[in-house]
Amino acid sequence: QVRLVESGGGLVQAGDSLRLSCAASGRTFSSYGMGWFRQAPGKEREFVATISWIGSTTYYADSVKGRFTISGDSAKNTVSLQMNSLKPEDTAVYYCAARIVSGSNYYTKRSYGYWGQGTQVTVSS
Repeated sequence: QVRLVESGGGLVQAGDSLRLSCAASGRTFSSYGMGWFRQAPGKEREFVATISWIGSTTYYADSVKGRFTISGDSAKNTVSLQMNSLKPEDTAVYYCAARIVSGSNYYTKRSYGYWGQGTQVTVSS
């Protein structure tokens, strides 16, 4: 069984920073990369950022580009998300996930086969 565990969420004020981390445990598995999604109350889970193990290529949602930075370690199956200049609209449960489908659909949930339980990020104004 594969288990992804996020940490680092919390309550911060607008303009503050947070760093989320995610580590995989359990049986060995292969992935094309790892990513972060988030889900705000009443909304669909949406793509935030992803890193591909080949070339360490990163992709970001337009809403976080320039403020968030994703990094990861393919050997350890770990991924982090540095979030700067946080805004109230960043408030959501953040999920890490491992991408098991190759190709360009890195922003779709269907490309990810393993998910964490999520960590709450709340940004007050």
